[in-house]
Amino acid sequence: MFNLYKKYLESLDEVLRKEFKSQKPFIKCQKGCSFCCEVGDYPFSRLEMEYLMAGLLTLDVEAQKKIKAEIKRLLKEKLSYKERFMHRCPFLTDEKTCFLYERRGIVCRTFGLASFENSEKGVYVKLPECVKEGLNYSEVFDGKEVVVENFKNFGVESPVNHSLNLNYYERNLPNEFKDLEFGEIRPMLDWFSQK
Repeated sequence: MFNLYKKYLESLDEVLRKEFKSQKPFIKCQKGCSFCCEVGDYPFSRLEMEYLMAGLLTLDVEAQKKIKAEIKRLLKEKLSYKERFMHRCPFLTDEKTCFLYERRGIVCRTFGLASFENSEKGVYVKLPECVKEGLNYSEVFDGKEVVVENFKNFGVESPVNHSLNLNYYERNLPNEFKDLEFGEIRPMLDWFSQK
């Protein structure tokens, strides 16, 4: 199953390269920027989580210990929260890189892009959280809302015209990947708390 999933990720990365390129005037992501990895709940499917954990076993013992200790600490901290628990990713290194970058989930691969999302109130533009820090898409955000006309001022037609979540990518799999079963989607820590 991992071989097919790796091929799927290669295909998805090609699609995402084009989407990042189309949004290039607004993307300020660069190596060492870890804003998206500092606060989130990181929804992962069962397949993504199994792939990530298989990668954990390839790391040196010290890295594994560090990650496991951070997961344990976060699980303990999470017990005191009644609402959505937002946290730093336990796979983020002290150098602001990912221990398992090549095995990161789809939510991680799409960090930094703006997209259209559906809600009960209609369609809205979803921006990365770093917009509030004057980073990605700050040119189209006036502090309260997205000014869609500003996209055109930078030669960009609009945000990505679909959702960037795993459900979208799972529903729209190319035929060659229809046998992939992603399984249930949960916040990352929920996968660890069931053990």
